[in-house]
Amino acid sequence: MRGTSAIRGISQLLRAHLKPLTPQLTPSSIPSISYSFTISATSSVSDMTIKTKTPIHKVSVIGSGNWGSAIAKIVAENTAENSEMFDIDVRMWVFEELVGGKKLTEIINAQHENVKYLPGIKLPSNVVAVPDLLDTVKDADLLVFNVPHQFLPRICSQLKGKVPPTVRAVSCIKGVEVSGDGITIIANYISKELGIYCGALSGANLAPEVAQEKFSETTIAYKIPDPNDTIDARVVRALFHRPYFHVNVVDDVAGVSLCGALKNIVALASGFVDGMEWGDNAKAAIIRRGLLEMTKFGREFFPECKAATFTEESCGVADVITSCSGGRNHKLGAAMIKSNRPIFELEDELLKGQKAQGVTTAQEVHEFLERRDKLEDFPLFTAVHDIIFKGMDSYALPQILEDVEQKF
Repeated sequence: MRGTSAIRGISQLLRAHLKPLTPQLTPSSIPSISYSFTISATSSVSDMTIKTKTPIHKVSVIGSGNWGSAIAKIVAENTAENSEMFDIDVRMWVFEELVGGKKLTEIINAQHENVKYLPGIKLPSNVVAVPDLLDTVKDADLLVFNVPHQFLPRICSQLKGKVPPTVRAVSCIKGVEVSGDGITIIANYISKELGIYCGALSGANLAPEVAQEKFSETTIAYKIPDPNDTIDARVVRALFHRPYFHVNVVDDVAGVSLCGALKNIVALASGFVDGMEWGDNAKAAIIRRGLLEMTKFGREFFPECKAATFTEESCGVADVITSCSGGRNHKLGAAMIKSNRPIFELEDELLKGQKAQGVTTAQEVHEFLERRDKLEDFPLFTAVHDIIFKGMDSYALPQILEDVEQKF
């Protein structure tokens, strides 16, 4: 009887609520309204709850190198644990190639391991390797970009016109795009080319350590482009945060993006120092000078940057320290000095198909500064470029930095 009374009370409540509208409505004009009620036999009217369904977001990862695969692992773990928020399956675009006579996509889907770029790490079974780019992004409403930035224009050209404007994206790419018009951060480049909003992820995140679930932090810059968006900072954090991978969400997209690009130039310089066996004091000096130039570059050419992003976030000082201690750019810088061989030969030999973003970024930033007659204001960036591309003696670094010390 109590259940019957509760239902009768609910009916009276709805009639009372709709009664003022009745004179203005005809049967054909009344919209279809559906409610989801939770009612038990002992419920009262005050216990009634109306549930709203959370949108299910489908996520795709574009890129499958070691960092792309590590990010796909994180994303897939979180979609599986948050099935009320995300579609469980995560498609990962893989540039198809043969490994041991077999297609890499088939190996990943059968063995759940990227044996070429992230060997020894098991990927969740809900990571689905896809060789076709358009099939990868089909029906997705959240894209994660994670490819070498020099390949991005070609990828965007394939996606242009194929991605709805309601799709949202996060770029994990550490680099910049330079043209005659100036310098563009990767997130803004993706937004411009595809007509979608794109945030940025960057931090002290060496891919092998993240894949091995060793504790680290990262920074995600994401500003809600529309107040009505269902993909907000809460959703983005839920997609990336893990017990071993802590996420801080900020709104400084330019600052986070520039940190991720410029720190690779500093990492090359740190590699030069280790190649010359100058020790930790010299490396600390390079890190300090590198942070100064990174911050100066951001504030001078991207006024919306926040200085705190460079000094307080994982994408800033923490990533510089990590990148100057290990990683591709540091490794290449050290090998170049020790072997006295061109860095491009070493890249092919040591990285086995992967790319060191710092070399391209150093060249692009140099072109940008040269057109503005600003090379002298960024002596470390300029020296890295000249050591790589002009054969400048790396042992001249201390003198170059001393000549401009009063400028900061």
